[in-house]
Amino acid sequence: MSDLKSFVSQLQKDLEQRKLDNAVSVLSQAKRALLQQNALFPSTSLSPQVHSQARQILELGAITSLRLMDSESFIRYYQQLQPFYDFEREVSASSTAAYKDISKTSQRSKITGLYLLLLLSSGDTSQFHTVLEGLIVEASLNGYSVEDDPFIKYPVELERSLMEGSYDKVWRATKSSEVPTEDFGLFSNVLVGTIRREIADCSEQAYQSLQIFNAKNLLFLESEGAVIQFAQERGWTIKDGHIYFPAQADAVAPVPSVTGAVEPIQGGQRPEKGIALTSATVIQNTIGYARELETIV
Repeated sequence: MSDLKSFVSQLQKDLEQRKLDNAVSVLSQAKRALLQQNALFPSTSLSPQVHSQARQILELGAITSLRLMDSESFIRYYQQLQPFYDFEREVSASSTAAYKDISKTSQRSKITGLYLLLLLSSGDTSQFHTVLEGLIVEASLNGYSVEDDPFIKYPVELERSLMEGSYDKVWRATKSSEVPTEDFGLFSNVLVGTIRREIADCSEQAYQSLQIFNAKNLLFLESEGAVIQFAQERGWTIKDGHIYFPAQADAVAPVPSVTGAVEPIQGGQRPEKGIALTSATVIQNTIGYARELETIV
């Protein structure tokens, strides 16, 4: 196998059959072929066919890296693809007939949406907004909204919910048909883990204790056993069916007997550390959602 079309076909087949190790081997050969043909960077010296095939190989490489959960490799492919996408936007705006159809095989929206989701999952909101702002400007110039594109709309709505503290919306979005493709679903565990840590941090600051049952739903965990394991990892104290956070462990106070109730810190502060109760607001929506979660899922 030496021609670029064969590499594209083989990579598509390997990804469809989930043969990721074989895809990695094919990618190594394909990139050597791109290098030999000076096709790792777009130019008018490349035929439209070679340009399209080179871009498809890099896109398939990005998806392979993502499925292997190799974020560094995915980012490298994303960066390699940007000159191809820029070139295609330029030629599509011109009257160059030979290049007018090269974007038909493009997966730019999907790759960009996945990159935004990767940034969101890793907490890089600064770069997330930098990329998004560029997309908004481009969309505006072309008379449409970025949220018209389902691949872009999905991470944008997730980011909006995260900023609102509406973690229940994020959790439901990662578990529903709202996920544009299977590849976007790969970020579900990462995002939920990020949310779980954020809720845990806020809970430590805002509350003296939580019932284990309530914590299970609040932290999006599958069982009370998982809550206990998570609590141990965080250094929380478990006693009489309740979790006590580190600052409260030495002086366990009574807790309400109402199922699902939580006890806020008196006076809005934890005297030992003087931490204001602002974090209670952050998890307010999630607390309400957690109490009803069993009837939703």
